[in-house]
Amino acid sequence: MTVQEPPAELLPDPVPLMGCPYKADPYPLYEQMREAGPVHRVLFPSGVQAWLVTGYDAAHAALNDERLGKNHDRGNDRWRARASIMPEPQHSQLQMHLLHQDPPKHTRMRRFVTDAFTPRRIESLRPRFQELADALIDTLPETGPADLVTGFAAHFPFQVLAEVIGLPQDLAARFDRDWGKVVQPVGPTDPGRPLYEARLQGLQSYIADVVAHKREHWDDDLLSRLVMAHARRELSQEELDSMIFQLLVAGQEPVTNQITTALIALFRNPDQLARLRDEPDLLPRAVEELLRYDSAFELTTWRFFDKDSDLHGTEVPAGDSVIVSLCAANRDPRRFPDPDTLDLDRSPNPHLAFGHGIHFCPGAALARAELQIALGTLLTRLPGLHLAIRVEDIEWIPAVLGRGTNSLPVGYDRRF
Repeated sequence: MTVQEPPAELLPDPVPLMGCPYKADPYPLYEQMREAGPVHRVLFPSGVQAWLVTGYDAAHAALNDERLGKNHDRGNDRWRARASIMPEPQHSQLQMHLLHQDPPKHTRMRRFVTDAFTPRRIESLRPRFQELADALIDTLPETGPADLVTGFAAHFPFQVLAEVIGLPQDLAARFDRDWGKVVQPVGPTDPGRPLYEARLQGLQSYIADVVAHKREHWDDDLLSRLVMAHARRELSQEELDSMIFQLLVAGQEPVTNQITTALIALFRNPDQLARLRDEPDLLPRAVEELLRYDSAFELTTWRFFDKDSDLHGTEVPAGDSVIVSLCAANRDPRRFPDPDTLDLDRSPNPHLAFGHGIHFCPGAALARAELQIALGTLLTRLPGLHLAIRVEDIEWIPAVLGRGTNSLPVGYDRRF
């Protein structure tokens, strides 16, 4: 007599992507979705529905699919009615950046930023980045406890970014980290929408001050080059402001979050934490594994077909949003053996934490350097570093597309 396997639990349609249990650990749900198929209809807190791509091969293909465009103009009325997008006029003024453009416009705009983030340039700036990291550690209490977000992770990526793009110290000191929360979309009917719009207006005013300063104080830096490109009419005002918006927000908040997800992964795997502390030469490979294991870029931003299209066997209507789950792809056992294990020796490690294709993150080399320096400095200078609360009590940010925490209480023996 043959014993029948119990039927797999059916997934709801759409699959809700919301709630504290999901944000704390989305991987069991992603595993169910991968096993059921590569494409699923999902529901976000704003009420918008989208098509989520979950498997590695399907994700890799979608990220390189020329039929899928990023411009919001492609979105249909059904998507637009509930999408957590910026209100006007800010949407038209700040959303003309690289993440929402398609070729040839994307190609033209991207060439303005690539030179600032080359691996060679980033490598030359490492000593300065190390100085910034050490200075922040010097401000922490001599012994724990401490909050590594407010004490380190919220500041280090922005200080590094300011060095790389040419943001002067007085303007950098005025930047309000709360402005970075505008990348955590708030739906039109959400009670938090007024605060969201106030942050947006504050950030827009700040960008105007940055542009005005660079017009008066030109230097050989990225911000100056963008302002000069606008003066030569190579960039519109909206493109200029949007690119600065992307640099200020997407260039630092995800790295803050990635520092927290990496540390939490190490706290959950104390043997790996101890090994990384004892073997600092392991840092470059360890960072790649930590990026794969729990990426701050959990989901990509919207993509759209311009006509009804087949996506891995699923018919997707024109203008519906398609989103790729980078975290689900990075835990696919068909691509990564034993994917739920943090393996600092994993090689090769072709994770998708920075995306793929023409929208591959231009700041990937910078993010890698920041993570290596941040983790190496924290583990070296804070002996006995450990989580000061239960893992279950970690409060994950409610962002739709990203993972991270707004606080990370830790203890350590002393500040070295």
